[in-house]
Amino acid sequence: MAKRKIATQCCIAGGGPAGMMLGLLLARAGVEVTVFEKHADFLRDFRGDTIHPSTMQLMHELGWLDEFLARPHQKVEKLGAEFAGKYYQVADFRHLPVEAKFIALMPQWDFLDFLAEKAAAYKTFTLRQSTEVTGLIKEQGVVRGVTASGPDGAIELRADLVIGADGRGSRLRAAAAMKALNIGAPMDVLWFRMARAQSDPVETAGRIERGRLVILLNRGNYWQCALIIPKGEFEKVKAAGLAAFRGKIETAVPFFKGRTGELTTWDKIKLLSVSVDRLENWARPGLLCIGDAAHAMSPIGGVGINLAIQDAVATANILAAKLRAGTVSLADLELVQKRREWPTRMTQAMQVKVQNNFLAPLLAHGGEDDAEMQAPLPIRILNKIALLQRLPARMVGLGIRPEHIHSAEIRQPSGGP
Repeated sequence: MAKRKIATQCCIAGGGPAGMMLGLLLARAGVEVTVFEKHADFLRDFRGDTIHPSTMQLMHELGWLDEFLARPHQKVEKLGAEFAGKYYQVADFRHLPVEAKFIALMPQWDFLDFLAEKAAAYKTFTLRQSTEVTGLIKEQGVVRGVTASGPDGAIELRADLVIGADGRGSRLRAAAAMKALNIGAPMDVLWFRMARAQSDPVETAGRIERGRLVILLNRGNYWQCALIIPKGEFEKVKAAGLAAFRGKIETAVPFFKGRTGELTTWDKIKLLSVSVDRLENWARPGLLCIGDAAHAMSPIGGVGINLAIQDAVATANILAAKLRAGTVSLADLELVQKRREWPTRMTQAMQVKVQNNFLAPLLAHGGEDDAEMQAPLPIRILNKIALLQRLPARMVGLGIRPEHIHSAEIRQPSGGP
């Protein structure tokens, strides 16, 4: 089968939050854009499902917040942690200066479907699913497009700009030999679901008991759970057996006692291998990486999705007019990194501080004795002084330097004139 040759102004590799948000904003601004997504749909479980106030404020700026929140979701207005049976509240989102003063727990596929539906209203937007980017087209040191493989065979797509939004395992950043600083993480995360009983508490919270940390996200009729384990020890956990794993969960979450039998196979437990890194340079001539492709984040605070979306907004703000004019330069791409690198560095620095000062000692403890875990002093202070809870709420909910939509709206509905 002959290779199909097509062209566009901007090609985006990856239909995750960063890729879909950028594709939508560029199409809205009149830029011809194609998004390649290797899967046939967005239905993947245990992806980041936290939609933060900063993201919902963007939906408000676009005039879509009410429609967005009509989709099923759960509200989290406060965050806390339980240490040895005592609950400590540490963040209160109800005072943020935004329209939606809470975190929305929404399956990521619903969020991405929403963005795809809105983007489809613009005739300059194309989403090619079941189509995987396989490499870069380079000419005289400049990226001129990508090669891809889809249901109809091989594709060669020429573009004025290629965006790598293909995640922490980015094929494009590897193809461009882009160097990353590996900051490291002491832990991995095991995700699983547990049915929620009427007698269960309602709080979305972390639970620390005898050196074990389990995160519980209240999803209505079930808990989305995360067990934090030392880095690289999943095989060791599996070797100890499923019964031992269930025992760890019941020790950390006593109200699960006698209920963990629903974890019948290891297939119900998914490993997230945590990495924290960032590229030294996010751009090459004709290529820009954003989101996890530019900076893999720790799951601490659940801010990775929202940071990626902020990257997308900044990219559209800076580049939309240049793309329409066909004048994007390497200096323009570097402006995106200049805008977004400081928030990335500061967020990663805070995550590393939590990793090193709290998680690493907790994981080293390992739950091998019955010593109760005392809440760290900062958590005890936050719990006692309600006013201070607004600070972590702002850091988690809005982040550092939240972006606002400044790219122009040039309506070009599908099927319109």
